[in-house]
Amino acid sequence: MNSAMLDERVLTPLRGDLLAASRRVPTRRHIIQTWELSSVERWFFPDGSSLICKLATAPFTGEATVLRALNNQQAPVPLLDGYAMRPDGLGMLMEDLGEPSRTATFAEAAAAARWVHATAGIPNLPAFDEAGLARLPGQGLDALNELRRQGRFTHDAEGIEAVLQRLAGTARRRADGAERPPFGLCHGEFHRTSLHVSRAGCRLVDWAKAFSGPGLLDLATWFGTRTPTEPRLLTKLIHAYVAAGGHPDAEADRGGLPAARWALGWHRVWAAWWLLTTAAAGHHQAPADGRHAQVVLRQLQGAVDLLRAPPPTGASRPSLTAGRFS
Repeated sequence: MNSAMLDERVLTPLRGDLLAASRRVPTRRHIIQTWELSSVERWFFPDGSSLICKLATAPFTGEATVLRALNNQQAPVPLLDGYAMRPDGLGMLMEDLGEPSRTATFAEAAAAARWVHATAGIPNLPAFDEAGLARLPGQGLDALNELRRQGRFTHDAEGIEAVLQRLAGTARRRADGAERPPFGLCHGEFHRTSLHVSRAGCRLVDWAKAFSGPGLLDLATWFGTRTPTEPRLLTKLIHAYVAAGGHPDAEADRGGLPAARWALGWHRVWAAWWLLTTAAAGHHQAPADGRHAQVVLRQLQGAVDLLRAPPPTGASRPSLTAGRFS
């Protein structure tokens, strides 16, 4: 893409496909949010009804598959009205939940996470088991190496590399216990903005980053990565999760660390890995590299502290394998 928003050359054909499939023409469209990888709109129809139209490009083209599976299980998510796939994008029409009435509480977040992690597996999702987590720092190094070959991520690259090497040295040990329950379906963007609370109840939206892995990563996601970590708050959410019927092993130590510290640390590794690999695959534009590099470094420095990754002691620099990012 050559702009800060999703290219109209992707949006227009997808809208046309959705219109043809729905056999209805909206009288008005209102853009709710748009950025370089997705756009969300509200479509108003002559009969007074409305639907949410979500358009996305890679790597966010698998959301319809997840919503279909969850709709079939009658999970509390938006109903998928229809969708269209093209090689370069996904278009979906979904139930319009309206504006949220308030922010979700800890108890509501805990209850939502409980049903997510108890949901039967959805095939073909990315998987982050113990071995998968342990590979993340090395894959981050591969992505950074690829970005350097592209002449990108020149700012903070040495700092990012050094922190990833520290994490790679302890990753196998710290990943221990990743497959301990709760393990299974994870939302991937379990933020306050993803839990839609209204008179109709709580619905979980935005499933584009769903994966199979440790449910504790979802709980850690609730707090985001922009503010200093507070394991005490995550411990409180984990207690609420267990009280809501979540698996009691959620409170157990993993990788030699308390559950909250382990989850917050690995969530930051996962978030940095995601940004590095998607940038290397061309899903993020070069003009944003400086800002993204700062974000990645901040996340990784937080992970080093949380996972207690020691500095290297005369170890040789790990070799970087040529990875594919497309």
